[in-house]
Amino acid sequence: MSTDSQKMPYTPPALEFKSSTFSVPVLVLSSDDLLIIEQQLQEKVDLAPEFFKNSPLVLDVQALNKQGYAIDIAALTELIRKIGLLPIGIRGGNAQQNRQALELLMPVYSIRSGGVTEETQKQKTVTPEPNTELDSDVTATTLITQPIRSGQRIYAKGDLVITAQVSAGAEIMAEGNIHVYNTLRGRALAGVQGNTDARIFCFDLQAELISIAGNYKVSEDLDESVRNKPVQIYLQDQALIIKDIVQHH
Repeated sequence: MSTDSQKMPYTPPALEFKSSTFSVPVLVLSSDDLLIIEQQLQEKVDLAPEFFKNSPLVLDVQALNKQGYAIDIAALTELIRKIGLLPIGIRGGNAQQNRQALELLMPVYSIRSGGVTEETQKQKTVTPEPNTELDSDVTATTLITQPIRSGQRIYAKGDLVITAQVSAGAEIMAEGNIHVYNTLRGRALAGVQGNTDARIFCFDLQAELISIAGNYKVSEDLDESVRNKPVQIYLQDQALIIKDIVQHH
């Protein structure tokens, strides 16, 4: 019998590993008081519940450890899960904290790990972050020129300016205004810290969700008259107003 006749039929591979980069929110802790952490984290989640729903989260405890504070990773993880977030790793931990994380099946990242990044640090910042008390009212503007892919999350402490398209499944957040000089799909949340004067501007509205200071509309609530058009979105009497920029300029 020939050797060829004994060969097994070809089976295509069922999986493969590919290099990829995902943006995961990083929770930087500066207090070891679990009650305060729970209260302040819940306040932030309440401002944008649709954005934070089932959001993955990496816990950064480096600042805590530098101050000599001790925090129970198991208790912290339980608290965060109770709020509806999903802790997926820890960074900046000491030996005991890292051991706790591994027992909870959470990976341990180094501070310089390339697997977890804070998106706002990767992008070009037009205005430097304030570093003195005199400049405390100066807010940075984050400029992004690359397309925002599905699954990416972007957070800007000030205004967020995007010159490329925002794909479906992507989420962009800003404490100030959001400007998208292209197609806006996915989710856009402006004024996430309660700034009711924040606005959203885009050249082509196809969003899954838009929100200002916690007031939001989903795609099904958008009027056909403003879809696929350049619009501005703002709050008026706690209601989201969407105006065609060309028509109302």
